[in-house]
Parts: sequence; structure tokens; C-alpha cells
Amino acid sequence: MNNSDSKIRIALDTMGGDNAPQVEVKGAVLALRENLHDLFIYFVGKEEEIKAELKKENYSGDNYEIVNADEVITMHDSPAKAVKTKKNSSLVVASKLVKEGKAHALVSAGNTGAVTMASILNIGRLKGVSRPTIASPIPTEKGTLSRITDSGAFVDSKAEHLLEFAKLTDVFMRYVQKVDNPTVGLLNVGEENSKGYQLTYETFELLEKSDLNFKGNIEGKDVFKGTVDIVVCDGFVGNIVLKFAESVLPFLKKKFKDYANTGLLPMLQIGIAKSAVKKALHDTDPNYYGGTPLLGINGITIIGHGSSSAIGIKNMIYEAAKSQEADLIQKIKNSQ
Repeated sequence: MNNSDSKIRIALDTMGGDNAPQVEVKGAVLALRENLHDLFIYFVGKEEEIKAELKKENYSGDNYEIVNADEVITMHDSPAKAVKTKKNSSLVVASKLVKEGKAHALVSAGNTGAVTMASILNIGRLKGVSRPTIASPIPTEKGTLSRITDSGAFVDSKAEHLLEFAKLTDVFMRYVQKVDNPTVGLLNVGEENSKGYQLTYETFELLEKSDLNFKGNIEGKDVFKGTVDIVVCDGFVGNIVLKFAESVLPFLKKKFKDYANTGLLPMLQIGIAKSAVKKALHDTDPNYYGGTPLLGINGITIIGHGSSSAIGIKNMIYEAAKSQEADLIQKIKNSQ
């Protein structure tokens, strides 16, 4: 395999998404053709299917390699069991490329739980990290990008874990998103220190004593306002907030469509406004960001939506490339 240190090497789980491998191959080819980063991509998956998709894209070059993996971990598989038993799955083989140092990053739009387990079991956690965290992007009214951490790597956590999530995400914000001294808020049912339950009481105390730029408790209404750069919560709460946020755009689209179907005038009104609304809300589309990092792993892991488009896959690859260019893993190690 090509191990040139001059290139950013991405292990792409080509069979992971809902529309794999077509979307994965198309998205990767877009990234390779745009050439914004010096990339080398390992297409990991069913070789003949990958070759067929590359042929459709009319792409050839010396900046990719196909790594055959005949098994597929589906969205319905038990994450831990699948990672342990499907040794020749595209996800497991791709994660091992990172473990072996042949790739800098794992990129997958597959089963989130399985990607998390494959990263923990095959790539391994960084020394000093008890639990990794998924730090999902949240667009804000300010035009900035906040991160909610944890958004689903683990559904139950202790206060010490939440402090760790905040610290990991702080490093990511500083060096990948280039945010100086990121602000941190603890998601709670009120701004007062007395609000919440045992986990939030204990987490508040730890965050307050830390060297993070902690601004205290924030409420759900503050998430889209961009009150803080890092929203801290356990994975159970974080995943609910994230899934709710992601449901807003489809809900609005359905309401617009229903209104347009009520008559000719409403149809014309929606038609006229459609372009402007689409532009105004473009940064609420998950494909705009591509994916989200799993922080705390001894290698870069970017997790995307199963329904990711080719643009989404391309942006996932770019997110991985930016993390590698920022030397994220070493920066996290230095912060421990």
C-alpha cells in the first residue's frame, strides 16, 4: 500500500451508507477531483462494485486504492457483535488500516454505534481518555458553528466523562475550527446553578474548577442562538437534541409543500420564495458539514449520516483532512 507521508490517507468505508457504494464513490471522486487537499483514498468494500462505480465516474489515477472487504455491517446489526464477528466487513477493515498506520482517518456513513465500536476496539482510545465523544455541529443564529458533545457515543455518562468530553471538544474547536478560547456551557433546565439533577450538579462543579472557558448552565433555547461554542451534555440528552434539530428542516419543507398544495396562489408564493429559503437555510443541511468527529480515539474518525449525499461524503472526507492537517491527535495528546 502507498504509505507516502506527503498525502492525507483516508480509509473510506465504501459500503457504509444507505446508498452505498454509489454515493461513497461519487463523493470521494468529487474530493479527489477538486484537489483541495493532497488526498489518497482507500476504497474499502466489495471490489467489483467499487470498480463499477469508479468506471461510471470515469475516474482513474494513482491517488486511490481498492481494498476488498466482502462483508457489510448494516444499520440493523448489533454494533459490538457485528464488529467482533464480521471481521471482513468494510468498516472493520477500514478501521484496521488506521490502526496499522496505513491511513490517517476512518470515514464512514454507516451504523454510528458500529463505527464507534470499531474505532474503540480496532483503533483504540487515546491514553487518558476513558470515553470518546461525538461532537456534532450545530449552526447558530450568529453564523458560527457550535458543537454539542456528547451527541450519542454513550447514552449514560458520569460527571468526569462530561468534563472529558468538554476538554476533547475544546481542542477540536481550537485547532480544527480555529476558535480562540471556546466558550463552554452545560445544557440544563435552567441557567441557575441550583437547577438540574445529580449529574448536572456534579458536572457543573467540575467544569467550574477546570481551566475551560466555562460560562455556566445554558438552556435548550440557547443552542441555536450560539450562546456558547461547546454545549456539554450526556449522550442520551445530546442525541435527542441533535435528532430534534435535524427534524426541523424536513418539517418546514413538509409545511411549505402542504401550503403550496392548497391552491395556485400559495403554489406561486412558495415557488417564488423557494430559492431564497433554500439559500437562507443551506447551513442547516447535514450534508453541508458532512460528518462529525469521534474524539478521544487514537486516530481520526468521522461519522456521517446513513442518508448522506455525495456532497456529504465529500465534506466528510474534507473534515477528516482538516483534522489531520491540524495534527489533531497530537494536539489532544499534548492537552492530556
